[in-house]
Order: sequence, then C-alpha cells, then structure tokens
Amino acid sequence: MRTLAIETASEACSVALFDGGTLIARDHREIGRGHAEALVPMIAALPAKGRSERILVSLGPGSFTGVRIGLATARALGFAWGAEVLGYPTLALVGARAWQPTLRTVTVCMNGGHGEWFVQNFVNGHPESEVRSLTPAMALAAGAQKVIVGNRAKEFAALLGDERLALNLLPDAGAVGLLPEIVLTPALAPIYGRGPDATPLAQQTKA
Repeated sequence: MRTLAIETASEACSVALFDGGTLIARDHREIGRGHAEALVPMIAALPAKGRSERILVSLGPGSFTGVRIGLATARALGFAWGAEVLGYPTLALVGARAWQPTLRTVTVCMNGGHGEWFVQNFVNGHPESEVRSLTPAMALAAGAQKVIVGNRAKEFAALLGDERLALNLLPDAGAVGLLPEIVLTPALAPIYGRGPDATPLAQQTKA
C-alpha cells in the first residue's frame, strides 16, 4: 500500500511517499511561508504524482495557516483518490526523529507564536502529557527531560542552564514511518495548542 505524508505545520514544508514501509521519495524544504503555493507542486513532482491509498497529514499544533493548508489538501486528495486520510500530532513527529536508534524520553519544544512555546513530553514514543502553550518562564518552571528537541530546544536548554542534549529538529514527512500507529487518527481536527487570538463576535456581544 502506498502512503503519502504531508507536513505543513512549521516553517518546513515536506511531503514523502512510501511503498509499504519503504520511503521511495521525499521533498523537505524550510520555506518559512508560502506553503499554499509550494505544497501541491511538491506532491505533483512525486512518483505517480503522489497517488496513494493512504494519506497521513499533520494536525498541529503549529502554524494555524499551515495546518489548515495541509488538511485541506489531504482531504481533497483523499476524496479524489478514494484514499484513507489519517492525521497525526506534529509534536509526536518531531519527537519521533529523536527516538532513533532506540526509544528515549524527550521533551518537544516548538515555536508557538506570541512569544510562547508548544511543549510536550514523550516517554517511549508515547505522549506523557498534553501539549501546552507556555511562556519561557512557565516552561522553565515546568522543567524538561534530559533530551529536548524542536526548533526552540536550544533556547529552552539555555534557559534551564544545565547539561541537556538539545536537538534543533523540525517535523519531516519522511519520518512518519517512525510514528506508532496509536497516534494516527481519522478525526481530522486541528490541534491548536492554545486558544484563539481573538474573541468571537458572539462572545463579545454576550460579555
């Protein structure tokens, strides 16, 4: 069975094509912005234009816009191809890149916007806690595991001020094969990690 993986929740935009458990093609780019323009051409450049029986797509947390772009594309391709579409948590994918060659306990720390970080602990490949959006001071108070990974890992380790292994990792669609099946879900709801930036008008009216 062929599987297409889509990752758009961070400054990276990546796609990967698997045949069974074998990675046959991958395109990973750190583009910052412009996922909407880059994603479909990247998929189209894959063998057989990426056509697959299963699609795995990032649910976040991360860039609100990036997550929505990835989900919309996955849904559209799933409908067109009659493919199964499953979502996965972005922080789990970042953690998975640090679980090789053996599983280990890690804290994932990713940029959360508005000066906050998305933080989550994983033990033996499984989430130990819910994802939280924390200020650096709150993250310091919460502490971390001895291994910290993500695009804010080095800042977090420096703040802790002790001997920690900090790996600057971004989510990569080519690593989805490392994810345990238990984290995959057919519920394609974005994981935002924090509340909305603005109060809905209906709530403002009631206030």
